[in-house]
Amino acid sequence: MTQHEDQGASAVSIDPSLFQEKFDELAAELAPLFARREPRAHAAAYVRGLLADLPRKNCWTLSEQAGAARAFGMQRLLYQAVWDEEAARDAVRRFAVRHLAAPGAVLVFDETGQEKKGSVTAGVGRQYTGTTGQVSNAVVAVYCTYASALGHCLIDGDLYVQEHWTKDPDRCERAGLGRDFTFHTKTAIALEQARRAVAAGLVIDWAAGDEVYGRSTKLRGFFEEQGIGYVFAVGVNFQVPTSVGPIRADLLAAKKIPKRAWNRISCGQGAKGPRVYDWAQVATSSPRHHLLVRRSLADPTDLAFFYAYVPEGRSMALPGLVKIAGIRWAVEEDFADGKDAVGLDHTQARRYRSWRRHIVLAMAALALLAVISSLDRRVHPAPVLPADGEAEPPEDFGQIALTVPEARRLFQLFTALLRDLPTTLAARRMAFHLQWSAWRRRHQARSRWHHYKKRLAALA
Repeated sequence: MTQHEDQGASAVSIDPSLFQEKFDELAAELAPLFARREPRAHAAAYVRGLLADLPRKNCWTLSEQAGAARAFGMQRLLYQAVWDEEAARDAVRRFAVRHLAAPGAVLVFDETGQEKKGSVTAGVGRQYTGTTGQVSNAVVAVYCTYASALGHCLIDGDLYVQEHWTKDPDRCERAGLGRDFTFHTKTAIALEQARRAVAAGLVIDWAAGDEVYGRSTKLRGFFEEQGIGYVFAVGVNFQVPTSVGPIRADLLAAKKIPKRAWNRISCGQGAKGPRVYDWAQVATSSPRHHLLVRRSLADPTDLAFFYAYVPEGRSMALPGLVKIAGIRWAVEEDFADGKDAVGLDHTQARRYRSWRRHIVLAMAALALLAVISSLDRRVHPAPVLPADGEAEPPEDFGQIALTVPEARRLFQLFTALLRDLPTTLAARRMAFHLQWSAWRRRHQARSRWHHYKKRLAALA
């Protein structure tokens, strides 16, 4: 099939007006938080700028994108303007959950960092961050993702400040943390985020996170009190309660898992195929708690451990718990999209409140893209996986759903077209770009089909 033929066969389901409609809906959620017209307009321009194709997204570049003569308006928005960033975070959460809420929703906790120079920026210090994979001078923040079958995005985030900051009240005050700033661990920050989500009335069935959060007795206890299940990663030295007392996770696995107990299960779909591992489940002293063990197919000595809780009145077999464990990667996708698409880590703010205001507005931009992608995904279900003996995908195979990066690209294009062209010509150009997007995503779907076929053949 030629490019022209295939382009004509691609179905276009996205209504260009959807982009502006959802932006207006989000803006309406945020508008009551601003008493004055100027900061309200600057906030809308700030979010639009974060959705633009800019290599760096700071007050100067966002001001230039908005056509301003100077950066004062954007800088004042972050530093001095009167508005409640906590209420703005809640508004973003309401907007996101209104469109993404679905049975089986999961809260996922993780942290990410941004490298910084100097020692003035709030929370900066020598610490490990997964962004660099090593210890570096950076600021680190703990985030919470809301994930469901309809989509996922960041709904909360706060700065992690190392304990040594508390020994210098003057430094804390200069950074906007306050002289009475107290130290909070990453798990304490995650616990506050979980409490806010529950207090806001979110219907949450599960929680997930890496080892940092899995080892927190208080965090796990909160979810158990709320009747929310969890699947948290834990370390090899995690003490698993058993009928004979606590036993290390690795020692319990070595003792209790026979060869026939391993099950080959996918914990989710990756870009190039299912993420398949061998999994085993070990009983603990409680029928509601389980130790899950994941084994690499390439290296049987490479084990990972997860501690799970299934609330009363709910049953969940091993494949279901494995799926919850795999949803943890949604927050990694949000970090990647947040940084690449909307400049989550582009802020140059030094004071805490300015930094927080930037990430709230970045989360707003990311939520907008996640919602638009989710609405398209409902029209475009995931293409079917390769069937046995199928050499090529069917002609009417379809296309992948709109991704967050592609949604950002189209939003930026449509905004520019509506600004620069007459309505009729802008509509014609938007139709062209939608058709082009559909053609690209159709070919991406075919490429993914072949990746999956190769991956499934290797696993057979």
